[in-house]
Amino acid sequence: MIILHGALCGAVFLPNGSVSAQSRDHLTDQETELVRFYQEVFLPNGSVSAQSRDHLTDQETELVRFYQELDKRIEVFVKAIDRRFAIINGTTQPAARKSVKDEPDWGEAPKGTRTELLRDIAGILDEEITNLDDVSRRDEKNPLISRSLRKLTANANRYLKQLAALRNQVKDPDELAAIELVENNANQIIEVGNKLPAPTPEPDKKKKKP
Repeated sequence: MIILHGALCGAVFLPNGSVSAQSRDHLTDQETELVRFYQEVFLPNGSVSAQSRDHLTDQETELVRFYQELDKRIEVFVKAIDRRFAIINGTTQPAARKSVKDEPDWGEAPKGTRTELLRDIAGILDEEITNLDDVSRRDEKNPLISRSLRKLTANANRYLKQLAALRNQVKDPDELAAIELVENNANQIIEVGNKLPAPTPEPDKKKKKP
């Protein structure tokens, strides 16, 4: 998966032209305006869904900032994707239980057309990879990397099944293009995840009786 790490204010641009939540958190107001100018002037019209829409809601972005541990952030991203699939599929929203007492609220469910929600999902998948890349560069032996990638791989397979069912109902070309974008991102995650060695079984903590 190609990630554009621009020299522009240290911002990390995702393939769809949006800025990752992690790098956006460190931008000043002036730098944020410069990033918007770059997106509007230098990127092709229509190629950046984030010009008018971020792939995460403000509350979801706060949750990403709240959790510094990679595996916890991945859980936020996974739930953010599930929220959008629930809207697309007309199913119940996932429970908004707090993992810790001071965790920020999830807020209202995201809004948008099916095409916009699918583009959100593609952007979230890109940001998951960005977070994995960032941790890998700093500490490639971090055990959270393989644990998080396995979680992503399992969920990516789940997303593909939902997309296959959705594709049979869709005729709109923009929506089909959004489905293909999500499929491509999910398949890239699966390709990398399938190269992981088998997980080491946890030792039996039960003590044998004398």
